[in-house]
Amino acid sequence: MIQAKGIEKSFGSLKVLKGIDFCADKAEVVSIMGASGAGKSTLLQILGTLSTPDGGSLIIDGTDVLSLDSKRLAEFRNLRLGFVFQFHHLLPEFTALENVMIPAFIAGRSRKDAEKAATELLTDMGLSERLTHKPSELSGGEQQRVAIARALINRPAVLFADEPSGNLDSRTKEDIHGLFFQLREKYGQTIVIVTHDSGLAQMCDRSLYMVDGQFVSVNDL
Repeated sequence: MIQAKGIEKSFGSLKVLKGIDFCADKAEVVSIMGASGAGKSTLLQILGTLSTPDGGSLIIDGTDVLSLDSKRLAEFRNLRLGFVFQFHHLLPEFTALENVMIPAFIAGRSRKDAEKAATELLTDMGLSERLTHKPSELSGGEQQRVAIARALINRPAVLFADEPSGNLDSRTKEDIHGLFFQLREKYGQTIVIVTHDSGLAQMCDRSLYMVDGQFVSVNDL
């Protein structure tokens, strides 16, 4: 599903990624760990096509994404990729249902179709009674569930998550961790998670560790 080779990225004279190779199979859940500044989020942004590498190749779901022009890349990102961040980035003036529907509208889906899909996803998230609530009326865990539903509305092939439970209490964190694996079973997405949480990493099919812009063997630490 994802095949990245020789990914390099520098910011000025600072080389953040030093020829990273990364792959993930369909429906595989992979975690990326490492200290702050190791390059985890930079790599995730490149894998998610939010940032362009200085060198290397990236194939996602059979598409050479680095060869796409900006319009085609935006379309690919909207339809094939989903994103969940530590901070949910929900629009405060819209309800939970409306927030989830937005990517579907961008993809050109009808209001009826978008509303049906969003309602089903939020119900799967245990939020059937919260559809008309605005973010300020939801708990942190509920807001993150809305954000996850929004990421899934177009049935992406890959879901990228950057510290998805980093801002939650321990009980809510466990619920969110379990939710990712329930989603994988139901929808079959490949999921790539950047996390500092060792418990979440241990739940994943594979866990990779970054040091100074490179993956290292745990035995080398």
